[in-house]
Amino acid sequence: MKEKLMGFARLARPANLPTAAADILAGIAIALYLRNIDVLGFLTEQSGDVILLVFSSVALYAGGVVFNDVFDAELDAIERPERAIPSGLVPKREAIYFGTILMLIGVTLAFKCNMLAGIISVILTIAILMYDGYFKQFGFAGPLNMGICRGLNLLMGMSVLGMLSHWYIALVPVVYIFAITLISRGEVHGNNKKHIIWAGILYTIVILSITLIVMQQKDNVIVLLPFLILFGYLIFKPLLKAYKENSPKNIKKAVMGGVLSLVVMNACWVAGFSNWYLALAVLLLLPASMLLSKLFAVT
Repeated sequence: MKEKLMGFARLARPANLPTAAADILAGIAIALYLRNIDVLGFLTEQSGDVILLVFSSVALYAGGVVFNDVFDAELDAIERPERAIPSGLVPKREAIYFGTILMLIGVTLAFKCNMLAGIISVILTIAILMYDGYFKQFGFAGPLNMGICRGLNLLMGMSVLGMLSHWYIALVPVVYIFAITLISRGEVHGNNKKHIIWAGILYTIVILSITLIVMQQKDNVIVLLPFLILFGYLIFKPLLKAYKENSPKNIKKAVMGGVLSLVVMNACWVAGFSNWYLALAVLLLLPASMLLSKLFAVT
């Protein structure tokens, strides 16, 4: 029984879940600044809405990665037989039930926050299933679809007030996830130096975009800079190593570094649109992700 429960946990990728929560927190910080609402006051008075969206996002992310393994079961039986479904630890039918329940929980919690968040959660669920079941097989559409999922997750956080403005900010995580997904294309067989070069270019665009957006909205670059430097270091260090030694092992580390650094990117948004101590609080999700990554696979 204990081993089976561990199998279900492995399906949900626990190490990745704090990154989904960080998206929501970043989106909330952006939305509150744009509406000139005090963050600490909102967190005190409307903490219920924050909790609803955080757990909605986490449930949708977990459901998405469960369905990723469901759709990949036959391929994983060849390439990754140690995964929960091909190893027989979790039957495919039970994995489908598990993923469905998680997604229903995610959508329900979003609607309990407000109608706009609920609608975004439904669109996000559709986008996740489209990626898992079809688009991930394509070289361009797959990474784009995955990026759109992450952008929608940030938008769900930005919808905490029941309205949306400056939606274009959500394009930044789309570009970032596109880059990570490009890198992951060599995770099994290696030999993806061209993808790594493109990923490096896209990473640079992401860092410049965060800086320019924050400068345009709020003169808070001094607070942002330490978080931005940390972000750049964490994503480029494993990427350069993967380029020099283009092995599946190093590529996997570059992917893992990119995924876990989503927390740092979201801390950058909070630092830029709110303040350093709230950004530091978001950044504390990174050690949680890193600890969980030693126990559970990130990819």
